[in-house]
Amino acid sequence: MCAASIALAISMDTNCIRIALGTILLILPCLPFLSIAEVIYPPLELFSISCGSSTNFTLDGRNWIGDNNSKLLSESQGSVAAPPNTPTTIQGPYTYARLSHSKFTYSFSLKAGPKFVRLFFYSVSYQSFDRTKACFSVTAGPYTLLRDFDASLNAAADDDPGQPDILFREYCINLEDGHKQLNITFIPSKTAQHPYSYAFINGIEIVSMPPFLYYTNPHDYARVPQIVGTLSQYHIENSLALETIYRLNVAGNDITASRDTGMLRTWKVDDNYLTTQSAPSVDFGRITKLSFNMTQNYTAPDEVYRTVRNMGMGSMNMRFNLTWQLPVDSGFTYLLRLHFCQLDPQVRLAGDLMFFIYIEDQLVTNWADVLLWTYNQKGVPVVRDYVVSIPVNQKKPNLSLKLHPHPQSNIKDAQLNALELFKINESTGNLAGPNPDPPQQTPKAPVENSKKKSSCTTRTLAAVAGAVSGVVWVSLVVAFFLIKRKKNVAIDKCSNQNDGSSHGDGSSSLPTNLCRHFSIEEIRAATNNFDELFIVGTGGFGNVYKGYIEDSSTPVAIKRLKPGSRQGVDEFVTEIEMLSQLRHLNLVSLLGYCYESNEMILVYEFMDHGALRDHLYDTDNPSLSWKQRLHICIGVARGLNYLHTGVKHMIIHRDVKSTNILLDAKWAAKVSDFGLSRIGPTGISMTHVNTGVKGSIGYLDPEYYKRLRLTEKSDVYSFGVVLLEVLSGRQPLLHWEEKQRMSLVKWAKHCYEKGTLSRIVDAELKGQIAPVCLRKFGDVALSCLLEDGTQRPSMKDVVGMLELVLQLQDSAANDGVMESGRDYEDSEDVFGSSHSSVHVSDYSKSTGLSTTSEGDRSYGSKESFVLISNDVFSEIKDPKGR
Repeated sequence: MCAASIALAISMDTNCIRIALGTILLILPCLPFLSIAEVIYPPLELFSISCGSSTNFTLDGRNWIGDNNSKLLSESQGSVAAPPNTPTTIQGPYTYARLSHSKFTYSFSLKAGPKFVRLFFYSVSYQSFDRTKACFSVTAGPYTLLRDFDASLNAAADDDPGQPDILFREYCINLEDGHKQLNITFIPSKTAQHPYSYAFINGIEIVSMPPFLYYTNPHDYARVPQIVGTLSQYHIENSLALETIYRLNVAGNDITASRDTGMLRTWKVDDNYLTTQSAPSVDFGRITKLSFNMTQNYTAPDEVYRTVRNMGMGSMNMRFNLTWQLPVDSGFTYLLRLHFCQLDPQVRLAGDLMFFIYIEDQLVTNWADVLLWTYNQKGVPVVRDYVVSIPVNQKKPNLSLKLHPHPQSNIKDAQLNALELFKINESTGNLAGPNPDPPQQTPKAPVENSKKKSSCTTRTLAAVAGAVSGVVWVSLVVAFFLIKRKKNVAIDKCSNQNDGSSHGDGSSSLPTNLCRHFSIEEIRAATNNFDELFIVGTGGFGNVYKGYIEDSSTPVAIKRLKPGSRQGVDEFVTEIEMLSQLRHLNLVSLLGYCYESNEMILVYEFMDHGALRDHLYDTDNPSLSWKQRLHICIGVARGLNYLHTGVKHMIIHRDVKSTNILLDAKWAAKVSDFGLSRIGPTGISMTHVNTGVKGSIGYLDPEYYKRLRLTEKSDVYSFGVVLLEVLSGRQPLLHWEEKQRMSLVKWAKHCYEKGTLSRIVDAELKGQIAPVCLRKFGDVALSCLLEDGTQRPSMKDVVGMLELVLQLQDSAANDGVMESGRDYEDSEDVFGSSHSSVHVSDYSKSTGLSTTSEGDRSYGSKESFVLISNDVFSEIKDPKGR
């Protein structure tokens, strides 16, 4: 009866399954381990292999099959099956193991799509296989899951006393179309010194998963993970593999595989990783029925969202954080998923409970509000994804997550329901981290028989490792001081205070009229000791002040990194090195810097009208006229062209956006914020720079963030987005808009292709733009946004095309073809049947206009959850007049 009921339920669709199985659970106590959540997502493929076994068994929702009864072993040169010398009472595929001194492979015929790949190990001795000699690598398709994996060392380092010597690893791997076989290979780490190493495995499981559970949905731009430290996004492409590092049910209990949503995931408690005090666990039970309208119902079990960790009510909450420390391998990039659900009856409206989220001590949102995210709907689970890179470190570092109450929140608290952390493979396909250090042992008498030494953990190896570690430590100390000295030299290049003398490396310092060193006393005097009344802008790095120098006669913009912070030093140095050597009418001028008393401060010319963004949308400032906007666009294009062609080595700005375009007293546009800038390709054969993705959401060149190849055409793409901002008077991304209009670029492309670009025009500009001018301006903007970077125009061509647009506008006005108050919505055929994009390569010939730019003439949302990084010194959030 039980089996028949289950079979009937599985044949239904997802909703029917939940209803039917819920009824079954009430009627049939013979299935106490089953839950409603179990069959929310029935896996299309499920293989649970008990390696080395000849028997099949069912346990915890799995049907385990012995590999002796299968044809999965495609290569097994001399592998043997053996029971452990020390049987375990822990249930699972641990009664036998597959072991071999040679390579062996399991081959699985699978359908395309993402899969969980799980490996189960019981690290003890098996017959003649000594546990200390188990040292091997594991590959799955093109990915290296484990490398020189010392099972006994990892088991000794595992801190789970409930499962001694049990090791579990889980991975996410996607099979592309056309690849229907996955080979999992175990390779003993044999060397001349360790010829007896062997590989083993107790259990393998492969479970299919929904296509966009962890991988990025290319059609859902709003849910792309945010890169910590930038406003950039990181697409979890199908070509990537992930390793599950943690899956924690915060403040709840362990959730076994059978109580997951169908994919047999295990959720552990978070107690071992919480490092600060918190309120007693809160379990809201079945107070409110959960509504999965912001995420899929298989994302996590209901139970995850009904327990929550918070700080509790108290006036002291503002003085500390809710903190988790998660040990990870250094040198890798990680995907961190945070789960939230608001069920607290005391939280009624958005704004009642708001908090900050810090990852690796970098602010990723200053307005986390679960009810705001769910439009004041209670019981609606939501997730937030972040990608963070952990730099190479000698020791195993901790990845930190900190939540802190918002000072404007009605309830001074923070909350979290669950978290998941995944390691992302390196470019080589590697996911393997290092083995733990051998446990320290007290000295023992010499052992006569050297064969008793472990193949991976002999005292000789420990001694050699100790000596090497000592050398490495000394080298790192020396390297640290050399790097520090190099950074100081880079800064000292600008620290000539009046004498023009040479500095440490013998190179001449820059002339004082290009870069001045300000003392901290001068900065304090200029800002009235950093008086808050002088603040004109703020960002993740700190504040921007309007100050006065030269006996209070000259206004300046003073950008101050948060005191005591060591983050942003690279951007600080880059900004000085770049701007101290650049002079152009359309680039903001760096007047000097201050680098003393633990302060990093930059001093710029003051820009009276602030950022371009503050004159386009979400502002009380008067609207800019169309001609003002055209002149501003031309100025920006000239500044970027100078960076690309007017200096010795091409400079790629890498963060062109409307907040980084400043306007002076005469409305002249100047490009600012060079902290993310890079020198372009330097060799004749080089076409791009390989570098990590940095920039701002909505402006990133798709070629750059997909292929990590940076070119000057990446600036061209970003400038194309700015052109659309100028035309439409809206920001690049509006998450609350209907799907078609959410992305400004996609919406503009759609309208452009339909010949109705007039639909995106800012209402403030209606009647100001000549139809022929709009047509040409659209050609320019959309040519900058071509997917293929090589097809985009150069900034030199963009300058010429925009100058033509301005001429067309002036000609139309002089000819009297402009009608005051004309509404372009009445001119849907503004492009006519011949509408097509401009062919940039023939631009100069077709227009007959000179494309000589100013650079060639050699001049010497505010979305609450989209934030500026703490460590990117060069970016400004909501900058005002500077």
